[in-house]
This record gives sequence, structure tokens and C-alpha cells, in this order.
Amino acid sequence: MQAAEKRTRKEIVVGMSTCNIAAGSQDVYDLVQERVADGLNVDVKITGCFGMCYSEPQVQIIDEDGATHLYTGVSKARIKKIIEDHVEGGEPLNKWRADFTKGADLALMGKQKRIVLANCGIIDPESLDEYLAVDGYKALEKVLKEYTPEQLIQIVMDSGLRGRGGAGFSTGMKWKFALGYDSDKKYVICNADEGDPGAFMDRATLESDPHAVLEGMAIGAYATGADEAYVYCRAEYPMAIERLKLAIKQAEAKGLLGKNIMGTGFNFEIHIKEGAGAFVCGEETALMISIEGQRGMPRVRPPFPAESGLFGKPTTINNVETWANIPWIIRHGAAAYAENGTEKSKGTKVFALAGKIKHGGLVEVPMGITLDEVVHEIGGGTGTKREVKAVQMGGPSGGCVPRSLFDTKVDYDEVNKTGAIMGSGGMVVMDDTTCMVDVARYFLNFTQEESCGKCTFCRVGTKRMLEVLTRICDGDGVPEDIPLLEDLAEQIKNTSLCGLGQTAPNPVLTTLRYFREEYEEHINDKKCRAGKCRNLCSYVITEDCTGCTVCAINCPVDAITGAKKEIHVIDPEICISCGVCRDVCNFESVKVI
Repeated sequence: MQAAEKRTRKEIVVGMSTCNIAAGSQDVYDLVQERVADGLNVDVKITGCFGMCYSEPQVQIIDEDGATHLYTGVSKARIKKIIEDHVEGGEPLNKWRADFTKGADLALMGKQKRIVLANCGIIDPESLDEYLAVDGYKALEKVLKEYTPEQLIQIVMDSGLRGRGGAGFSTGMKWKFALGYDSDKKYVICNADEGDPGAFMDRATLESDPHAVLEGMAIGAYATGADEAYVYCRAEYPMAIERLKLAIKQAEAKGLLGKNIMGTGFNFEIHIKEGAGAFVCGEETALMISIEGQRGMPRVRPPFPAESGLFGKPTTINNVETWANIPWIIRHGAAAYAENGTEKSKGTKVFALAGKIKHGGLVEVPMGITLDEVVHEIGGGTGTKREVKAVQMGGPSGGCVPRSLFDTKVDYDEVNKTGAIMGSGGMVVMDDTTCMVDVARYFLNFTQEESCGKCTFCRVGTKRMLEVLTRICDGDGVPEDIPLLEDLAEQIKNTSLCGLGQTAPNPVLTTLRYFREEYEEHINDKKCRAGKCRNLCSYVITEDCTGCTVCAINCPVDAITGAKKEIHVIDPEICISCGVCRDVCNFESVKVI
């Protein structure tokens, strides 16, 4: 939280990220402003996402002595009470405050190491002055006045920073390649085309600390000899784009971007390119072609972007998280960064926890922490109170890691051994009501729809795989479908041009590897143990039923009957096997058969 400092009056800081606003923070902010207009003597500010998305909206009250109190789950009714008791009365309301010294809040924050997220939810993302107050642009100044590009690149290499976009290639090595090519023009690009289902790391960072990304890009441009850049951000992130535009304008006005930065003769201009939502444009060559105004389709490599990228010029591409690490590394040194992590995976990694997780949101942890620590200790396990079954890592390009492998360390090489990939940092947690065949079908459907169609096996092969998976989920699968899926998967991986096709089969291959029995049950026994594939399951209510009527109230087709406090019955002729009754039952008396 913010460092203690003397103030003349209290501050109310309202979380105004997309996730906070979706939870209702705009109403809270408007009410606070109404109270100020009526004479409430406080300063009102905004901030971004603190990462505790499961407990938004969040409001900080900063007392005159600098003490900070973070209130969670703040509704209009709660903010009225907080203003009355704490702001005006001087008595904090402990029942609504986050307490990072014990319990779930300590578990959430105790194992985190915040570098990328250090300012997120702390500073006002729309204020350059607040970024400068936390040593913003000090790293850029240090670089421009003290280091040659070669010295700077060596620092980044010594830090061990690997690209956080998914592949994990050495950032310093990538910069070194770009510097080594002579050209009259060079570019740097920030890949903010975050398209994985369940991933929102880039969005939150850009909304909460845009200047850190811009500063990192400026440092990278100096290192590689570039003078122009693009942030390629998906148009579905309007707030991130708005705050990026504001940050660029502020930095240019202060002489921190643009011409002759800090009087050093270094010129650097940043543009924003809004992506139209094509998942394939997250692939670097497709992204560059999209910036050039053409349809986003991957091209053959080599040449690699460092030699011939945007408009045929040497180009350095890193993602949001990679760029945001750079200022911290320069300010604190390569050794301080390398102290975190493992031998081959240094530093920290930001993850978006989604799915059936209890504490969904953003976390930043040192590399080397185990999946079990992330999911159960930091994330709190499932919000459904059921057993964790697996976690999908790396989005549609990744794979499902079963609960039995949760001792796996968060490390590029260790995660790859499971058949999944680190990816950009999405973690979708699944409980025992998840059908793994249906999960594979879902992700195959996504990648099949997002294929650009350039490669035959990606275009047609994923379509054939999806047809097989759909057939299995519908109850029409045959034993030959499993080897057919494996054969198609290997051919698609080996013959596709870009990462989309090369990794599209991963969810299928990992679910076949770890949950093969579920495929066999679907095919041979015509049964879905998770109760998700409607043609392969039915539901019954056991004698444990207490007659609470919750299942009957929530049944969408009125298939459940029974008097209050008596055992209820499901009519199989009416039931559509949607599973709502099981999901809402508090006594586990609804079973799949």
C-alpha cells in the first residue's frame, strides 16, 4: 500500500479499472463525488486494479497520518457507512477491511513478489506526477545518461528476463540481435493483443500502470537503436487504450517521450494500433502485417523480426509484462531481479486466476513456486468447495495439468514437461464437475474459429478434430476416434506455420494424456462422469435431500417436484440434464448417473 506521509485531510481512492467498474465502482465513485459536492472535506482519487478481483469494488481510505485502509466489496450502502464512521468519525470498519497480516488476505499476498504489479491499485494511472513520485522514468534517465546500448543489453541479459509472452525467449538476446542489424530505421512493438480466454494480465497492467510499459519500451528502443514504436492493443480494451493515449500525451508534454528526450538527443515516438480481435494477431509476424494495414496472417520465418520485421525493418517485439519489468531491473539491478526465480527462469510471473477459483484475480509470484501454492494457498482453492481437478495453463495454446502434478514448479521448462505451456499467464481452474473432453472441445472450437486459414492442416485439421470431439461429447464416439485424434494432432503440430496451429492440439493431447479414461467412458460406456455432456448423463436426487426446494426453484424446465422438507424427485422425461440442480444443492444430494 502507499507509503505513510502527512496529509492535511483524508483521501478516498476508488478502484476504477474495468473489473472494478464491472463490479459497481462507478456508482461508488459518483456517490463519493456527490458527498464532496455537499461539503465532505476529502481528496478523491482513482486507481487501477489491485488484483483482488474477487472482492471488488475496492476503496482505499488514507488517513492524515498516511495510514492506508483497503476496503473490499464496497457497495453504495457500504461507502455511505465508511464515510460516516471512518472518514467523518475516525473509526475504521474492520469487518470490511483487508487484513494482510492473517487469514485469506495474508495467504493471497504473503507469497507474492510484486514487480510488474508494484504500482497497480496503488497509484493513479492517469497521473504522471504519481508515477514520477514512485521513481517513474528514473530508469530511462539512468539509461540515457550512464549506459551504452551494449551495456544496457548486458544488464537485461544478466537479469535472466525471458519474454513473458509465452515462448520464454531471452529478452536480452532478442535485443542484442536487433542491435546487431544496421538499418536507417528500427522499431519496437508492445504486443498487447491479449486473446486467451481467462487472461487479463495485460489489460489490468495497462489500465493500472501505463507509464511503466511506455518507459520500458523507451529503454528497449534505446538499447536496439529504434526511434519509433507501436502498442498493438485489442480494441476490446477501451480503457487501456484511453489511458495509454493519455500517458503518451503526458510523457511527451514532459519531454519524456518524443524529440530530444531529457536533452540527450534520443528521439522516440509511440503510436497505438487497435487490433480488431483476431486471436492470430497475437503471433508476432501476423501482428506486424496487421499494423501495416494488411490482413493479419503469419509469414514464414526466417527472416526473424530482429532482421526484417515491421515494414521490412529490424523490429523488437515484447509483450506488456516483459516491457513493464524493464524499469524495475534498471533501477534495482540485474542481480536483484535474478535473486527471484529458478536457475533458468528468473524473476516473477503474473498470472490471471480464473474459472472455479475462490480468489480470482491477478497475482505475481516468484518463478519456482508450485502450482499447488498458487491454486490452493494464494487462490484459496475452488469457490465451489469441490475438489480441484485440473488447471488449464497457456490458454487455447496450452494444456490441462491434473491435480496430481500440482507439485510442478512455475518454471518454463518444468511446465513444458507436463505438456502445457506457461503462455502469457492465464490459469483456468477446474473442479470435479468439469468434463475434460468438453474442455478439449471448447478450446479446439476456439482455435478452429480463430485460425487464419493459411495452413491446410490448421484450417482443415482442427475442423476434423473438432468434429470428432463433438461426436464423442454427443455420445456418438467410436473407439477409433482416440487414435484418430492423436494422429491429427501430431500432423497439425508438425505442419502448421505459426504458433496457433502448432499448439492448437495441446488441450486435446494433455487431456488424452491425463484423463484418457474419460474419453473411453464417453465412447465405450456412453457416460460423462462430470455430468456436462447431456446425452451421456442423467441426474437423481438421493435420500440425503433435506427438501430445501432450492433445486426445484432453480430448475429451468420445472422437472423437480416435492414438498418442502421432503425428498424431491427429478422427472427424467422432462429433465434436460443441465446440471443446475447439482450446482445449487448445498447438501450434495444430487448425483450424476
